[in-house]
Amino acid sequence: MSDDPRERIIICRCNDVTQKEIEDLIDQGITDIEMIKRITRIGMGPCQGRTCIPLVAGIIARKTGKKVEEINIPATRIPVRPVPMGVLVGDDDEE
Repeated sequence: MSDDPRERIIICRCNDVTQKEIEDLIDQGITDIEMIKRITRIGMGPCQGRTCIPLVAGIIARKTGKKVEEINIPATRIPVRPVPMGVLVGDDDEE
């Protein structure tokens, strides 16, 4: 590990992705969250991006000079929250 403090800032806790990793990709010209997601797996952990996607959008906005509202956010995949298996299979005992 270098002395770069960005290596200690975790953006995606589910997949252990650091701020430095995100900023390095942006510096290479990769500013699309979907592409960053494919490379780093942000948004693919148990939280489904509820924490990291807004942080990455903010980093992209800051580094590119865009507004956060201009950053395309990836579509959320359902289910967004954990669902008991009984609900999916129609088990009457699960509530």
